[in-house]
Amino acid sequence: MQQIYALPFFILPGTYFPLFCTESTFAALVSTCYRLPISRRNMSSPPTSVLKGQTALPSDKVQQIGLLNAVNDKYGGVVVDMKEPMDSHIYVPLLRASISQWRQQGKKGVWIKLPIEQANLVEPTVKEGFRYHHAESNYLMLVYWIPDSPDTLPANASHIVGIGAFVMNNKREVLVVKEKHGYFKGKDAWKFPTGVVNQGEDICAAAIREVKEETGIDTEFMEILAFK
Repeated sequence: MQQIYALPFFILPGTYFPLFCTESTFAALVSTCYRLPISRRNMSSPPTSVLKGQTALPSDKVQQIGLLNAVNDKYGGVVVDMKEPMDSHIYVPLLRASISQWRQQGKKGVWIKLPIEQANLVEPTVKEGFRYHHAESNYLMLVYWIPDSPDTLPANASHIVGIGAFVMNNKREVLVVKEKHGYFKGKDAWKFPTGVVNQGEDICAAAIREVKEETGIDTEFMEILAFK
């Protein structure tokens, strides 16, 4: 029977990957620049899944494979911000081991932020049970609910806030405009100055800004008249 050698090396910062080989291939592995990580396990037994309702990976397997870098959120979950490029063959074992560890820790929601440069990881992440939450121009956010209980992860924001400015001068004259663009363009209709509140912008500031942009008139915000 040939002896088994363990060849440890680092592929990712802070992540340990043991490779196992026979004596006859040990020298070849030492001189090799790159090998995919494998974990020691009984090859006659099926790999352990970490999907809902199934058995988590044993702790010794988790330690051998490594974990994704994550931070705890305020609601009992974790957030993974994938900043460094990674091959999917390395990523999937790390993801499975991480979910198993988080399950044992009683974590709930998992948020994975994938930058557009790592679009290669979207499909394998979805195959592990994740779903899309929202997307921006430079990243995609995917989520996964670990417990066998109703998913309480919040939905992505689905609304925008618009404003209509009712402007009156000292002569009690009301400011109205005709649109050069949009639905009322060319309809000879007079309307209040309107617009959309920018992300993170105060409603009061948005009203003043929209009036200035559409008419060039400086105004002072007084009060909110109504919500619809």
